[in-house]
Amino acid sequence: MSRFNKDSLGALEQIWSGEGESKPVRAESRQFAGMDDPALLEFIRAGQGGAHDSFQLRNMAVLRCVSLICGTVGMLPINLIEAGPQKRVASEHPVHRLLKRKPNPWQTPLEFKRQMELAKQRHGNAYARVVWSAGRPIHLIPLDSTAVRAELGDDWRMVYRYNSKKRGEVVMKQEEVFHLRDLSIDGVVGLSRMKLADRAIRLALDAEKAASRIFETGNMAGGAIEVPGPLSDAAYNRMRQSLDTEYAGAAAAQRWMLLEENAKANKFGSTAQEAQHVENRSAQVEEVARLYGVPRPLLFLSDTSWGTGIEQLGIFFLQYTMLEHFTNWEQAVERTLLHEHELEQYQAKFNVRALMRGTLKDQADFFAKALGAGGTAPWHTQNEVRDLLDYPESEQPGTNELRNPMTQSRKPDGSADPTEA
Repeated sequence: MSRFNKDSLGALEQIWSGEGESKPVRAESRQFAGMDDPALLEFIRAGQGGAHDSFQLRNMAVLRCVSLICGTVGMLPINLIEAGPQKRVASEHPVHRLLKRKPNPWQTPLEFKRQMELAKQRHGNAYARVVWSAGRPIHLIPLDSTAVRAELGDDWRMVYRYNSKKRGEVVMKQEEVFHLRDLSIDGVVGLSRMKLADRAIRLALDAEKAASRIFETGNMAGGAIEVPGPLSDAAYNRMRQSLDTEYAGAAAAQRWMLLEENAKANKFGSTAQEAQHVENRSAQVEEVARLYGVPRPLLFLSDTSWGTGIEQLGIFFLQYTMLEHFTNWEQAVERTLLHEHELEQYQAKFNVRALMRGTLKDQADFFAKALGAGGTAPWHTQNEVRDLLDYPESEQPGTNELRNPMTQSRKPDGSADPTEA
């Protein structure tokens, strides 16, 4: 076994030992709004609070918004960029490998980032234990947000107290915890947006329960057959059998019925109360979309258009919703995983271009202008364009120079003529 693997395993074995005084774990007190509080029911079912208290995610609009935000954060890679004139990806740096390849022994980068972002969306804070070896971070271990208490010490540095199930309370220093916080009043802990919008989410859940209750206990008959007098047993049984067999199912659609003894068919229409119920559910979906900043088409609502404006809505979602989350991740990475002397040298950056490339025609127009077409000054070389498209680098002469390949002339050997602009 290599020395790196020994150090890594040793750090994981001793992750909760030696850094703090072990104390008995005490369950934190929970407060509930009343006996009908859904959180109380979840608490009773799970036998504990915290990680199992996720009833808000049972609303489809909330689940879609949260999964969209968490999935976007998890899907896009974070690159560690070396600053300076020769800007490049610092693939040899341990932080880059940690964020891009393997954050811990059992999770992929997508799974780790998605779990951390979900914890931030639910609780306002997400924590991960940073395992250091020889001055470099080698693992990021996610922690239960409800078991961590964050405090600001007298020396203006963060202190984290984690209630471990096996070792009691473990005290960790600022550089040992990767902390993502949402909106914050005191700058120490973040606020949970789900809790802030608790009433709106509960109303949406209640609307879903009301709709479910209608299907479970309500009268869902599509109409009634009216007769002027009482039916004989033979006529009633014959009509009941024909409705259940000859006119039931998709195969009997649009078939004509034969009614006996002056019977008339009356179809039920939707009532104003039912229409108001549907409108109320739609309004709650709008409230949830407003909470998370997700445009309605991204919630797959049938009342929205899917024309050319959907691309602009996607850009709107990235600029006004996801950019905040991306910046939060980037600055948290730099604060915790980079040393002080590396802050001016390296920068964490999401590759947002992967979601804003547009159609092939839009890309072709952009790259043509980037290379200098139409009389514009070029700002990309051919190999830079090939790199953006994930193509291998070309070894042809002049492909690493800012020259317009559409207007510059070539020497007989194929190289660019330096006398041409």
